[in-house]
Amino acid sequence: MMLKPEYRDRDETDVVVLGTLAERPEDGMTIFELRAAVEEDIDSIETSLSRLKRDDLIRVDQDRGQTVVVPQEHVLTNGTGDDTDPDTVDRIRDWFPF
Repeated sequence: MMLKPEYRDRDETDVVVLGTLAERPEDGMTIFELRAAVEEDIDSIETSLSRLKRDDLIRVDQDRGQTVVVPQEHVLTNGTGDDTDPDTVDRIRDWFPF
């Protein structure tokens, strides 16, 4: 998932919507594309989008006459796969004598 770990402890629908948007960070998704990709009813998706917008985790753009929802840059990983909390790594390292 291209979503930073600190944004994965939100409401389940928020995480699914944000994770789905994170898979297409450059293009974003229309509401219809999002509805097709997320297995939730439209009311749940709209409520989730409202929370994500309020918390500045997504932005809404107008693209060729369509409304497109795009994740904010700060919620995306940089693609290195280094999503492990350093405290967790330190605790595991402490368990084993190196």
